[in-house]
Amino acid sequence: MTEEKQGGKHTVLDGLFILFASKTAMIGLIIVLFWIFVAVCAPLLTRYSPVEQDWKASNQGPSREHILGTDELGRDLWARLAYGARIVLAVLPVTEKLWIPGVRPSGGGGRSGHRGDPGLVGGYKGGWVDELVMRFLDAMMAMPIILLYLIIVAAMGASAINIVIAISIVGVPGIARLVRSLTLDIKTREYIRAAETRGENSFYIMFVEILPNAKGPIIIDSMLRVGYAILPWALLGFLGLGLQPHLLTGAAWWPKAGRLS
Repeated sequence: MTEEKQGGKHTVLDGLFILFASKTAMIGLIIVLFWIFVAVCAPLLTRYSPVEQDWKASNQGPSREHILGTDELGRDLWARLAYGARIVLAVLPVTEKLWIPGVRPSGGGGRSGHRGDPGLVGGYKGGWVDELVMRFLDAMMAMPIILLYLIIVAAMGASAINIVIAISIVGVPGIARLVRSLTLDIKTREYIRAAETRGENSFYIMFVEILPNAKGPIIIDSMLRVGYAILPWALLGFLGLGLQPHLLTGAAWWPKAGRLS
């Protein structure tokens, strides 16, 4: 147990060393920390409410009163940006958890079904199972993304959780195809053959032997998709199916971000 703890400690230290040695990673870290600071300290960084309207100051440019100017309704853009960062930091991590196959929402390793699991099953089973899964994914990819978002959100209602679900469903084909390609490669390895020789069942081989060894590319892809998920949030908001204005009031919902609905 002591050796395992020391090994884990060395792994963390090695990861931090790699992080601090990379200029690109440090720039990214600084940007993330900046927006975390803005989200947490939003009430201290602006005296305006994100929904407060001033018809006498509509469409103004940057000034001492409004750092980034105002929109067509006279709302302070810096206030809306600062409070909007809270939504991104509170909701998008939930989207990321739904993107990583085989990971529970609590963050622990698990065997629950998620968006990449169809690709895992199809890639390992092959044959008609793989054909069925891939044709279903192709059918999803053939539909316009905007139309899928509109159908799902309009059917379920405009709320934070429903938007997260819609983004996760639309992203199923991409992550599933990635998991399938990784599975096709990993299932040819010797330790998979050894597990099959021991008589392990397919469930064990897929979720204990294959999936943990594919987590590197999957996590990287999921982190990239978290950034891309901001675009459908903005798109749905533009179409009137995004979060309602009262969710931007900051202090009223920030402590309850885990219970957004």
